[in-house]
Amino acid sequence: MRFPFALAGLLLLAACAGRQDRPAPVTIQPPAPQSVTLAQPATPPPPARAVDAGLVAVPLPPLGPLPGAAAALAAFRSSCPGLMRREDLSGLTQPAEWQAACAAAAAVPAGQEDDFFHTALVAVLVAGGQGFATGYYEPEIAASLTRQPGYEVPLYRRPADLIDVPLGDFAPSLKGRTVRGRVEGNRLVPYASRAQIAAGALVGRRLELAWAADPFEAFFLEIQGSGRLRLPDGRILRIGYDGQNGRDYVAIGRLLIEQGKLERGRAGMAEILAWLRANPEEAPAILNANPSKIFFRLLEGDGPIGAMGVAVTPRVSVAADPAFVPLGAPLLVETMLTRTGQPLRQLMVAQDTGGAIKGANRLDLFLGPGAEAAADAGAQSSPAQVAVLIPRAAAIRLKLLPDAPPQRP
Repeated sequence: MRFPFALAGLLLLAACAGRQDRPAPVTIQPPAPQSVTLAQPATPPPPARAVDAGLVAVPLPPLGPLPGAAAALAAFRSSCPGLMRREDLSGLTQPAEWQAACAAAAAVPAGQEDDFFHTALVAVLVAGGQGFATGYYEPEIAASLTRQPGYEVPLYRRPADLIDVPLGDFAPSLKGRTVRGRVEGNRLVPYASRAQIAAGALVGRRLELAWAADPFEAFFLEIQGSGRLRLPDGRILRIGYDGQNGRDYVAIGRLLIEQGKLERGRAGMAEILAWLRANPEEAPAILNANPSKIFFRLLEGDGPIGAMGVAVTPRVSVAADPAFVPLGAPLLVETMLTRTGQPLRQLMVAQDTGGAIKGANRLDLFLGPGAEAAADAGAQSSPAQVAVLIPRAAAIRLKLLPDAPPQRP
């Protein structure tokens, strides 16, 4: 069955957009004597947020079933308090513009979820709607709350001296960007890297939240950002993201490909884990090549918890870049589950973020807990087509819709 939203066809209505990667710095050398230097056209910087990336409103299909409407509406309702309170860094919406949609969502009777999405929101393509989807899941690993034989890998709480600095507080052009570090004298300096922490930078500070049994599973728990700890007595505890050391994320799968240790197209999570286990002497250096380090806190109740502060829903919630998608906004997504080859076409909701999830239409699908979700997430790597659903008031303000419906003759 073709995707009922027909996003592939709708993309023909949108202007093409370039990659979201930032160009590398260019060093200009003075010309050699008697040489001729030809001026090159300047390359415009990539758009920093959605309102600069090219927008077009697209019609939803005729009234009818929208896959995943009921689950997406439930997730959208949970996001409404944040939507009406948080500043939207993408520039697509303003908090007050969500009030009417959130009020309508609260009153939708069961069975009429499709009507809500057709009438309360407008589908918008950002940068042509073309994107890419990976996946993440909620892992479960063996761990102990105390260090003991077989449980030697620390999972750390957030250190008290880790400082977040929102740069937008100092310059409007830097809004949405944050640096993290620690204060040393009268300067903010970078926080300890993964390698420095592995070498003992946090030892003796009583920051150990738990002790994992497997260093590689602990590493991938950090990549996912949250998970479950299976304690020796059989209890299960949930832990969630509580900060990051401010260092850039480096994908070790890409590094293993570049070093010729894994083949391109065969560097999913399962292959990476297998290589790490088969090469224990080289593994620490590979892990430490990713300087990013995640800190955790214990969670109670439903989870895992996304960046909106609410529990994310398997195969409904996605992580997105808040510079291009309002956190809490519904999305129309068309992609493919790489492991099974099955198409995934449905309504989803942006409720999380990720250190590697940057740029327009870059999504990370939350695929749930368990072994099947882990296999799906580890393999997920597929092009995606994405439309963002925003309130009609926002679409009118952005001049994507007329101020009033056209008059009948």
